[in-house]
Amino acid sequence: MNMKKWLLTGACVALLGAFTACTEKENSKNPVGPEVSSDSNGGSSGGVVDPQSSDGTPADSGNSSGDPAASSSSSVGPTPGDSSSSEEPIDPTGEPQMGCSEIMYNAADGSALEWIEIYIAGGMDMDNMQNFDLHLSGAVDYAFPGEPLKKGEYIVVTNDPTEFRATYPAFAGRLFGPWDGGTQAKLANEGDVVNVKVMGEGDVSCAFGNEPPWPSLADGKGRTLVYKGGNAAQPNSWAASKLDKGNPGVGNDEWVTPAAVRINEIMPNIVGDDTAWIELYNTGDKEVDVAGWTIEVKRRKQTLTIKSGAVSTVIPAKGYVVLNAVDNFSEELVVSQQGGEFYLHGLQEGEESSIWVPAGTGTSGVVDLSDGSTAQGPLASATPGAKNSALKMGSVYINEIHYHPDESSAIPFEFMELVNGSDNAVTLYSSNVQKGWKVEGINLEFGNVSIPAKGMILLIPAELDPAVAAATGITNWGPNLVRSSFSIPEAVQIVTYSGKLSNRSETIAVKEPFAKVESKSAPNGYAYFYIWHDATLYSDKWPALKEADGLGYSLQRVDTKTMGYEASAWKVGEPTPGK
Repeated sequence: MNMKKWLLTGACVALLGAFTACTEKENSKNPVGPEVSSDSNGGSSGGVVDPQSSDGTPADSGNSSGDPAASSSSSVGPTPGDSSSSEEPIDPTGEPQMGCSEIMYNAADGSALEWIEIYIAGGMDMDNMQNFDLHLSGAVDYAFPGEPLKKGEYIVVTNDPTEFRATYPAFAGRLFGPWDGGTQAKLANEGDVVNVKVMGEGDVSCAFGNEPPWPSLADGKGRTLVYKGGNAAQPNSWAASKLDKGNPGVGNDEWVTPAAVRINEIMPNIVGDDTAWIELYNTGDKEVDVAGWTIEVKRRKQTLTIKSGAVSTVIPAKGYVVLNAVDNFSEELVVSQQGGEFYLHGLQEGEESSIWVPAGTGTSGVVDLSDGSTAQGPLASATPGAKNSALKMGSVYINEIHYHPDESSAIPFEFMELVNGSDNAVTLYSSNVQKGWKVEGINLEFGNVSIPAKGMILLIPAELDPAVAAATGITNWGPNLVRSSFSIPEAVQIVTYSGKLSNRSETIAVKEPFAKVESKSAPNGYAYFYIWHDATLYSDKWPALKEADGLGYSLQRVDTKTMGYEASAWKVGEPTPGK
């Protein structure tokens, strides 16, 4: 049944006038989504489309030279007007399209100084930033004053203008701040999203983080994150600055080129069997000798050197090498089933590859996506010395995402759906670990909630967006209103979350607690390790799915054979909360 027509003929009445904006959109069409991928078994990518060269190896996604010496060189960031994150050129007379170009989220030597550099990536100049409602939200909040901003100018907003001036005495640009909360409003070292927002559709969501695959040089080691181009919510779009402390207010900055060789797949230790190994893949066009390179196992505070001799350490272009945990390192490599962070360091500064290994007994690795980026996670099968399999799906997956609702549509609020695809009920709380499952990206940790076999949970915001509340007149927002207004079946539980889905792009992941270990640095004294069930990094730049970006439609899952990173795993359709 057409959901919107059903709502218009019945459900809106149940709102008792709250949804005053329930009107059909003129000339709207129900777009047809892509077909389900038919290639999903071992050695294939399923919903993850893996670009290949003619010999079947993954496409190059790193340093094009493949030369270790070239890794100490740097590249240059995007200039104003760069539309590398968009499929279509930006009209120079259109509304301003914003961008982040540099972020200092964790300064060196314990300094509390933080800052964000932004610019107009395309569109018209601003005669008055206040008139365009230019502001930051998400990780920090700040509203820019009534001053002009022209293309070609990079401006900086900071938590501490006095400390910024002292740290960068030669800075000649325009400085704004402190942002709301000042030095007390910290950019979380573990990562977050900065939204640069304007009136209209020129927003951008800029992610940062200190876990793989984010560069470690920007995590308290004196460097900033520099935007390289592409989707600003993806780690692949950022690199560590070449200059110590970065280069604020200038733009077009140089960054340290990552390693041409990447950690491609890892097998954990199995009890009673020394099976651990690491596979390295050379993304470049020249062979690379990794003898003398090091593997850092962060949680064990262990750094091992790769030895030459046992196996060849020379990796051909677009080729692989598999290193045995016992024979190929200066001491035995231990890969815990609890997972953790692993870093490959070359001989040059910044020559680095990293991976976060989730908990589990299977292999984890990297897959190349069709947009040129990569995704990491558990793999469906082990493929030592060959192209990786698809990312492994767990029992609970993301079924629908309504990330950018139209305030004038029948369903003007954001929501998500989770589905239990297994034949058994799943309890979203681990009694062994005493921790709930979590959904990263929306700040949700479950209590003692259970999803029946093939059942569904509807996730809605704990608080309605103020703009939606103002447009609709809703004052009694909550699960009861949603259930009665949209006839949500009683079998479908409704759970609220405190975060907010980005209107642009964001990583959403479903994770199950696997283990906990004591940690003095953790807020509650424990570090938790998770099994990954599903994840996506949705984007308003997915060409075939743009109707989900504020036009009244949602993203709906069509391929559940692998994690939902590819656009081909989704279609757009009229929102169906709880159905």
